[in-house]
Amino acid sequence: MNSRKNIAITSGFVLAIGLIVAAATAWLVSCHDSRLSFALVNRICSEVIEQEPKAQRVIAAALKEYTEGLPDDLSGEDVLPALGYRASDFPGFSGGHTGFLAAAGLLAGLSLFFFTLLYRNRAENRRIRALTGYLEQVNDGKAPILSASGEDDFSRLEDEIYKTVTFLYQTRDRAVQAKKDFAENLSNIAHQIRTPITAASLAIQRRKQDFDGKALDQVEKQLSRLTYLEESLLLLSRLDAGTLVFQKEQTDVFTLLVLAADNLQELFWNLGTSVEIPEQGEMPILADRDWTMEAIMNLMKNCMEHDPGGCVHCSYAQNPLYTQILIWDEGDGFAGEDMPHLFERFYRGKNVREGGIGIGLSMAKEIVERQNGTLRAQNRPEGGALFEIRFYCH
Repeated sequence: MNSRKNIAITSGFVLAIGLIVAAATAWLVSCHDSRLSFALVNRICSEVIEQEPKAQRVIAAALKEYTEGLPDDLSGEDVLPALGYRASDFPGFSGGHTGFLAAAGLLAGLSLFFFTLLYRNRAENRRIRALTGYLEQVNDGKAPILSASGEDDFSRLEDEIYKTVTFLYQTRDRAVQAKKDFAENLSNIAHQIRTPITAASLAIQRRKQDFDGKALDQVEKQLSRLTYLEESLLLLSRLDAGTLVFQKEQTDVFTLLVLAADNLQELFWNLGTSVEIPEQGEMPILADRDWTMEAIMNLMKNCMEHDPGGCVHCSYAQNPLYTQILIWDEGDGFAGEDMPHLFERFYRGKNVREGGIGIGLSMAKEIVERQNGTLRAQNRPEGGALFEIRFYCH
């Protein structure tokens, strides 16, 4: 509402109240006038009867339209009440028009008051809807610049909302920029690590025949860890920057599990661990095959580390809401103090084997969640660690 509308609404309220007050005043004046007229006529009739008792018949005849009968004895000052008259029968000099005008003024004042109130409520509702729509656009990230709609009760609220939204946009932009800078720095560090790793690996291959093979094997093992760390840092930087694009397609769950196990075959063999993947029919999911397989491999490796020489079990099922994949081992399970931190980056649990760097579970969770899925971990009642993946259909 602008200033003109505010003036119109205020004028409407003032006029309505003025009409109501005027009508009430007119009605009170009319009542007072009637009482005065009644007292005056009553006094005149009393005086006439006292002077001329025979005038009773004349007075009754003059007022015969107001009475049904004539008492035998009319004396004193209460002549008109004895004849059945009241003060309301004598509306004064204005006649019956005063009451009509008072009623009409009261009705007009009430009508104007409620019309003005309704107009004001509608105007306020329009302003509220406009501000609500603006906040909805803010939530969708499509909010335009909020322009002033005039000076009214909502102007201050509108101004505060705009300042708050502007501040939140600036904060978001700074956070997004900081996230991009962090991801870029992480990527640069990973690329810088790759150069010395490659050079050291080539040097080791050339000098293996001249030096102690065991020592070089240890160096080569550490270089492999650095290589994995460098690849993980690159993946994390892409996840943080939002540049990792998933190529979603219909992929069979059994095929994913078999391919993940095949890629870990050498590691399974070195630890003496077996894997069990029952074939339970075709169950397609909409996901990126390679990255989803990478997540499943990380979960399988974690189970191997908790139960070396044991067996990694897999199962899967599907319902109208989601597709479930279970991966578990028969080891000691997760330590109680590790449960809240399992999916934190670079967190190494109590029972993890030497050499882990604490990135695998974190990456697996991010890969699954960015494909409309969830990943949870828990201990089985029978013993062992259990991972549950759910890919939702909608």
